[in-house]
Amino acid sequence: MYFAKFPRIQYTNTANGNPVTVTNILKRISARQALKENSTILEKYLIRGSETPESLAFDLYGDAELHWVILLVNEIYDRYHQWPMNVNQFQAYLASKYDNPDGVHHYEISQSSGDTNVTINIGSDNSDYPSATLVTNFEFEEKLQDERRSISILAGNFISQFVKEYESLQSN
Repeated sequence: MYFAKFPRIQYTNTANGNPVTVTNILKRISARQALKENSTILEKYLIRGSETPESLAFDLYGDAELHWVILLVNEIYDRYHQWPMNVNQFQAYLASKYDNPDGVHHYEISQSSGDTNVTINIGSDNSDYPSATLVTNFEFEEKLQDERRSISILAGNFISQFVKEYESLQSN
């Protein structure tokens, strides 16, 4: 569904010089800023467990093919690196990235003025701040995953209007 609405262009293959018609995957349309800030149209959602864009679209809109709406609204262009991983994927990712998931990723200190709940990453050496809080590789990666779990979803009663406007913009 998503790529079906993209414009088609002529592309000349350099290997044999024959032109072919291809989908122009470089054409991008993003959700308007006004849409992103409208709490009537968008609702906050926390991704659970192993939910995928497809399963979420099916649950919300009754059509797994509308997964691209969820990705577009949240400006997720790489679902493999911007969508939260399930437990098994996360464990495999940690094992492939770190020799020691419990090793030091960095240290943090609390901001001393303003909002003292804000932490500052001071790097992997805490000799200047011996009371700094240690953040492990696991904790760092887990925090990134938790941040990715919070998304916005388009309210179901706006889905057909959104798809129509998207199709109209793609055809121009």
